[in-house]
Amino acid sequence: MLVIPAPNDVAFYIGNFPVYFYGITMATAIFAGILIANYLFNKINTPDKKDIILEYAPLFILFGILGARLYYCCLNPTYYFAHPIEILDIRKGGLSIHGSIIGGILSIIIVSIKTKISFFKLIDPLSCGIILGQAIGRWGNYFNSEAYGLPVASQNWGLFIPQSKRSTEFINYNLFHPTFLYESLLDLFIFFILLFIFFKFGKKNSGITCCIYLILYSLVRFFVEQLRVDSALNIGFFPVAQIVSICLCLTGIAGLTILAKKQK
Repeated sequence: MLVIPAPNDVAFYIGNFPVYFYGITMATAIFAGILIANYLFNKINTPDKKDIILEYAPLFILFGILGARLYYCCLNPTYYFAHPIEILDIRKGGLSIHGSIIGGILSIIIVSIKTKISFFKLIDPLSCGIILGQAIGRWGNYFNSEAYGLPVASQNWGLFIPQSKRSTEFINYNLFHPTFLYESLLDLFIFFILLFIFFKFGKKNSGITCCIYLILYSLVRFFVEQLRVDSALNIGFFPVAQIVSICLCLTGIAGLTILAKKQK
């Protein structure tokens, strides 16, 4: 029997101010991602360019969080138009990885122009850092009892979701697919694949690691999304996350094709 219990979402209090596990998890994910990206960047660059990732980390983090939050709020416009002040409150969740990717790419373009370092030299190590951060960050969904999947048929395993956090159509079910765990483990697997690709091709073939990231993560997200019950927005019968995943996957494939032609 393997039942994942519902956690307490508050880690501790500073006076009357609650500090949430979600925030702690996301901070851990961000810093782990930045540190591994900086380490990898330093491995393939000359000493005079070392620690560029750390130097511009505040910009990467700012754009990543802003992109993640604004994207999420745009997918839930009715609620946030009615509660605009809550746009600023991310302690309890409400960040989208697709928005973070978009914001992160914009920040990388800015840094690339400013430092005259190749865009792909920057985005390859950051792709490795991002997927590691995603693997860690998905546990924030666990602490918030969100991003869970359909009910499981068996009562001997699954993720317990408190009744107050369940979708109304599943109010009478107790155990659900732990989709946060599925994605976390798959993201970690992708991280090790990207590490291998980065060390094998990263120095001479910039861009390959990023393209593989876009393809693999998009495939994972597409299939995990089929199990989730809390998609932020659907277009027709398809969650917008699946549509964006398809677009990113095709972008990665197109990128690999272009890079292969350049090699020839």
